[in-house]
Amino acid sequence: MTLKVQKRLAGKLLKVGVNRVWFDQNRLEEIKEAITRADIGHLIRDKAVQAKPEKGISSFRDRKLRVQRRKGQRKGQGSRKGKSTSRLKSKTAWIRKIRSQRKFLRYLKDNKSINSSIYKKLYLMCKGGFFRSRRHIKLYLTERNLMKK
Repeated sequence: MTLKVQKRLAGKLLKVGVNRVWFDQNRLEEIKEAITRADIGHLIRDKAVQAKPEKGISSFRDRKLRVQRRKGQRKGQGSRKGKSTSRLKSKTAWIRKIRSQRKFLRYLKDNKSINSSIYKKLYLMCKGGFFRSRRHIKLYLTERNLMKK
């Protein structure tokens, strides 16, 4: 005799699916005789019929991967989706670049490496997007001998 009916009744009473219903192997004969909800209820109170615990999803691997990504790993070409502009907005990239260049120009002016007229000219060139980076500014200045010292 199968215990399908008992499983179904126990599931209803325990408010779980039939797969989570557990029967005590030592009291199977007693469980087979239980055919009403009341009978199953008594067995539940006696701990002969119980609900198995829910299975959770472990976050261990997820946490491990997040730590690695924070370090800058797992961000290579093969892991990327979308254009570079969708990963870093073009406006944000521009803001970073222009702030870096303007800070460098201020540093050169304060150190008296360039005079104010050259500073102004370079500032406007930066604003126009002429320079790719700070290194490009240095290269431009050295090629034209505009830096002092």
